[in-house]
Amino acid sequence: MLFPASVYAADLDGANLNLLWGLPFALILLSIALGPLFFSHTWHHHYGKITAFWTLLFLIPFSLVFGASAGIHTVAHALVEEYIPFILLLLALYTISGGILVWGDLNGTPKLNTALLAVGTALASIMGTTGAAMLMIRPLLKANQNRVHRVHIVIFFIFLVANIGGGLTPLGDPPLFLGFLKGVDFMWTVKHMLAPVLISTAALLTAFYFIDNRFFKQENIAQDTPAQQENPKKLPSSENGIFSC
Repeated sequence: MLFPASVYAADLDGANLNLLWGLPFALILLSIALGPLFFSHTWHHHYGKITAFWTLLFLIPFSLVFGASAGIHTVAHALVEEYIPFILLLLALYTISGGILVWGDLNGTPKLNTALLAVGTALASIMGTTGAAMLMIRPLLKANQNRVHRVHIVIFFIFLVANIGGGLTPLGDPPLFLGFLKGVDFMWTVKHMLAPVLISTAALLTAFYFIDNRFFKQENIAQDTPAQQENPKKLPSSENGIFSC
């Protein structure tokens, strides 16, 4: 049924809704993914209007069918219990990690790059994928600024640090955090996702090392020649480190 009687109350169960109600959400995701590619000028100037259109495409029919009170309750629930806590978490991780600057006399060898990716992947479940990515991307790019082939480094960084690494705790990935807000145990993901995360991480790190090592040998860069650093060995972020505890 498209409009089951059991969901007319303000505290309706989304599981009872027909799949068609999720169509506006799918369309807004497609707009975000395809808009910048196929109509970038229109998207960048009117993305707010496009987003509002898909939102109203759901909210107006929803309110007409289930009542205005159900529509208001749904919006308030999404904002107060999900969206605002999620944004505050991202803001905290962004603020803390954004003030940490890690520099050093680093040379982008395959071993060092693999180690940096491994550290970033481990940190992602502690300080979030956003925080770990902001913390580790600068030293990684600095260490490899003399390299010719660098695209693969960023690609594996996105796979490992910005995605897979956050799969162990609610602090790591937004969907896991939303599950935690819904009552899922904080350690549930560690218990159930530890093996998949470790296996996928090990596989990607191994693949990265061999790919990076091949490019490194082709470039014939001296392994003891560090990239240029203006102020090496800095970690000017003691205040943020305190706030992150």
